[in-house]
Parts: sequence; C-alpha cells; structure tokens
Amino acid sequence: MPPSPSIRPQGAEPPIRDRGDACPGALRLHSAADGYLARVRLPAGDLTVRQAQALADAADRLGDGHLSLTSRGNAELRGLSDDCGAELAALLRDAGLLPSARHERIRNILASPLAGLDRNTPADVRRWARELDELLCTSERATALSGRFLFVLDDGRGDVAGLGGDVSLVAEADRAGESAGSGGTALLRVGDDPAALRIAGPDAPRAALAAAESFLTAAEASGSGAWRVRELPAEQRLTAREVAAHLHETGITPTYVTQPPAPLPSPSPDSSAPGIIDGPDGTASLCVLAPLGRLTVAQWRLLSAVAADDGCGALRLTPWRGIVVPGLPAGTAASRLSALAASGLITDPDSPWHRLGACTGRPGCAKSLTDVRTDAAAAVATGARVPDALAVPDGLPVHWSGCERRCGHPHSAWVDVRATGEGYRVAVVRPEPAPAPDDAPAPPAPPPQHPAPPGRSHTP
Repeated sequence: MPPSPSIRPQGAEPPIRDRGDACPGALRLHSAADGYLARVRLPAGDLTVRQAQALADAADRLGDGHLSLTSRGNAELRGLSDDCGAELAALLRDAGLLPSARHERIRNILASPLAGLDRNTPADVRRWARELDELLCTSERATALSGRFLFVLDDGRGDVAGLGGDVSLVAEADRAGESAGSGGTALLRVGDDPAALRIAGPDAPRAALAAAESFLTAAEASGSGAWRVRELPAEQRLTAREVAAHLHETGITPTYVTQPPAPLPSPSPDSSAPGIIDGPDGTASLCVLAPLGRLTVAQWRLLSAVAADDGCGALRLTPWRGIVVPGLPAGTAASRLSALAASGLITDPDSPWHRLGACTGRPGCAKSLTDVRTDAAAAVATGARVPDALAVPDGLPVHWSGCERRCGHPHSAWVDVRATGEGYRVAVVRPEPAPAPDDAPAPPAPPPQHPAPPGRSHTP
C-alpha cells in the first residue's frame, strides 16, 4: 500500500486564524447531524464514581443513551436537544465537573493512565495534572487559550509523550528506577521542539502554565491567531529557549537540554492494552476498551458499579478510548473483568477491536461520505481490521475516516482507512520528523524509500 500524504505536508504554511476555535464544550454545544453534542473535559481522564454516574444520568435523560470517549480522554454526549443546555450545565456543576465556566474548554490535560497503578511508575504525574488544572482555572490569561490547546504529562514511560502536546512534561527517574515525581525533575517541551528544559518536579505544573502563556504572547505577536504551537509562523516559532526566559521571570530556574534522554526501558504493560494490571500494593486495576470509543449507559453504569463496589471509587479514561478501574482486590479482578467482557466491552489484548478507531461517520456527521463505524464493525466480524482483509503492518493502530479530515486519527504512525465516495483508500501514515535543536547537528538523511505497490479500494 502507498504511503498516504501527510495530514499537514512538510513545509506547508501555517493557517491564519481569523476567528476563535469552534471546539464544543459542556456549555458550548455543537450542532451535529444527530442532534447537539457536548464535550466534557476530564483532566487526566479522572472521574469519581459520583461524576461518572452524573454523566450516565445526562446521557440517559438528555442524550441518546450512549457516551463517547475521545482521543484526549474526555467524554462526549450526543443526541442532545437544543434546549437542554441549562439542565446539562446544572447536572455537571453539581457533580464537580464544571469548576469554572470560563475555563471549561481549555482543561485539556492528558496524563499517563497507569501512573501509580503498576509496578514501574517513575512519577506522580496525576498530582501534577490536578495542580495544573487548578492553576488553569484561576488564570485570567489562560482563558485566551483555544479549546484545542493540549497539555501532556508523561510519567517517564513514554506512553503519552508523543500524542501531540503543545506543552509536555516528562518526569525523569534515575537509572535505578526510583521515583523522581515529587522532589525530582521533569523535562518541559513545547510543540515539536526536540530540546527541553529540565525543571524541579514541584515546579512542573507552574512551568507548564508559564509555557502556555509564552505561546499566547507569541501568537499575539504573530497576528496569526494560532490555536496551537505548531500553527505559529516560522518567525515566531516557540522553542524551549524562548520559554526559558519567561520561566526565569516567574521564579523558575530551568536547565536547557539540547538532546533529552529517551524514556527508560520499562516492563510496564502497553498502556492501551485491555486486561488486568498488577499493582505494587497487592491490588489490581482493570483496563477495558469501548469498541470504537462508544459505550451504552448500561456498560458505563456497570463500570461505575465495579469501581464503587470493588475499586477505589474512581475511573480513569485513556486517550486510546479505554477505561481503567483502579484499586481492586487482586482476588476479584478476574471475575470482574469477565463481567465487563460479558457486557460487550473489550478485555482481550488480542481482540481485533484493540487499536482500532473511527470517526463519527454517518449518520452523526454530515461531512462523512459513509457509515464508517458499521463498515469497521463488518470488517471486525470477519476477523480483519481493514477492508478486504488487506495485509497491514503489525502493531500499528488502524483508523477509519469518513472524509479527508480524518477526525480523531492517531498521532503516531497509523493505518489510514479513508472513505473516498467510491470505496476506501488504505495507506500507512507516518509522522513527520521533529526539527533538530537550534545548536545540534541535523540528523542524517534517511535511506531512499522503495515505491510501494498501488493501493486498493473497497466499495461498502
């Protein structure tokens, strides 16, 4: 299959934004083909059982009886009526899901989902996420951020560091594997700048907010209206060096790191894989996936019940459209996982649903050329993940899209299944390499690529 064109070709001019972003929120509903849509931001994907129950009630009473999980670990309600906004806001506010109406769309914070749950966790980035969220919600300056701006907090295992954060924090651990989260250090990155700033762990949340403020200053100076770091014009490109100056002004002393170390090798399980995760304290956590990121209210309530009855009273949503139930007694984990499997959730890492995603498609999206979810499910029913059971590289996620926008596509290399109006085009998409640091030599040129055979199409 041929390599697909990059989603944004290398060297393309950044867009000029002459308006605010139209990202939906919990208060700003989006009109879709299947009714109105609300997106509820859940920093680090964290939910208490009470909050999860509130979302189930909202989906049941106001929506279509389903909940959708996003690639940022947030939750969406679909099929809402145009007059439900006040009731929805009150329900979410009572559950503690709307701490600040003015900030609700900018609370986009991803964090390593298994941090603190498995046997190799370098840092408590979940605490960083809570502190960063509190800082965001009390910052007047932060209200100028777009609903697309993303913070990523990686505990050092490298599971979320590559998910396209505008501002990223990567916790550092020493080579002995001891924790560096509370009093150690973190690497701060902005956009795709491979250089980083080493900062003290306790300063990490404050430094992340300062980096976002640096972006706003650069965006305003450029006149581009950029929503994200990568959209800044080349002459206003934001790098670690520019952010360092602002950190000094806020009382944070960073160290410039030209070539940050790669994440340490870890025996931790794949953070996106369903199954049982053994904890260091004798407890276990369950990780399940929702097929194509969509759950019924009944499935959601079952997860909430397991968390309340056997877990620690909390759930974590993952950027791979999964749900983690932490803190179960090890002896009950297997039976609870079986119950979740019986409800239709994905619990087997070898399932063809694992690492399979899709956009909304028809009938929910008017721009889609076809019902991609039905087509993807038909492929899975045959044991395949792409049309016609074409051979695709092992280990790559597969994403079905109803149009060339490819909403919700992965940020790593992935298999692109895109509707064309006459069928599907199947291709591999690989991310563009990041630019070299300002004072580092450029990497050697890659070896020449051999042309691949033509792609194939499938008519639904």
